[in-house]
Amino acid sequence: MKRQVFKILAKFNKAILPSYSKKHLDLAKASKLQLAIIGWRYFITKNALD
Repeated sequence: MKRQVFKILAKFNKAILPSYSKKHLDLAKASKLQLAIIGWRYFITKNALD
């Protein structure tokens, strides 16, 4: 059940949130909001794959 929720959230992330790796964003220059989005996407992806 938990994994299914994370898979749904991962699809939402891919559709709605921006992908900074495709934009070649430098993490040293990223704003706090951009870092929060990157962290959120990482957390969801990590749990969807477990």
